[in-house]
Amino acid sequence: EAKPGEMVALVGLTGAGKTTLVSLIPRFYDATEGHILIDGTDVRHYDVRSLRERIAIVLQDPLLFAGTIGDNLRYGRLDASQAEIEQAAQAAHAHEFIMRLPKGYDTDVAEAGGSLSGGEKQRLSVARALLKNAPILILDEPTSSLDSISEEIVFAALKRLRAGRTTIVIAHRLSTVRDADRILVLDGGRISAQGRHDELLKASTLYKRMCARLSVGKSLDDPETV
Repeated sequence: EAKPGEMVALVGLTGAGKTTLVSLIPRFYDATEGHILIDGTDVRHYDVRSLRERIAIVLQDPLLFAGTIGDNLRYGRLDASQAEIEQAAQAAHAHEFIMRLPKGYDTDVAEAGGSLSGGEKQRLSVARALLKNAPILILDEPTSSLDSISEEIVFAALKRLRAGRTTIVIAHRLSTVRDADRILVLDGGRISAQGRHDELLKASTLYKRMCARLSVGKSLDDPETV
């Protein structure tokens, strides 16, 4: 159970089921057993479009398409005004770099955002999610592939984005799980333990082992050596 304003982090080794679990929420596919409930209603009883309008997703690899900066941001909410777009960009710390581009918000973006840096693409992705203003937010650790400066900027934007929303994050870094209200440790498709960071260090051998990897520069979900 995750409540408005809470952040639940999912951790586990590669293949544990983190992406599978979050993919059930927007019905990228349906559960074959059990139920996913939003406000007490099974997600399968919602119209798919209506359901997905209530969910914003920020991925590790942002999805951008050929078009202008403004078009890419407006994809979060097609009826958004220019003022609303710029307000979302400012909140995501994207407005300044956009205004340095040749045509500002009318600057064309190459396919998949190839003309932008990783940090710039990620800030646009956060701005799009802010513009959508959905009550449920799904994050696939969007700062894990960024340099330290870009990570700090995007992390600040994500803090603002999470406010008042139910957030579920696939976590690869210790900084993310420390900030979570609750951490779920997935192992072989099941939740093997849950709690806060300090609690799990004492209660879960798997979680303690994953955290120990950070001291040698590995991600929380790196596969174990056989």
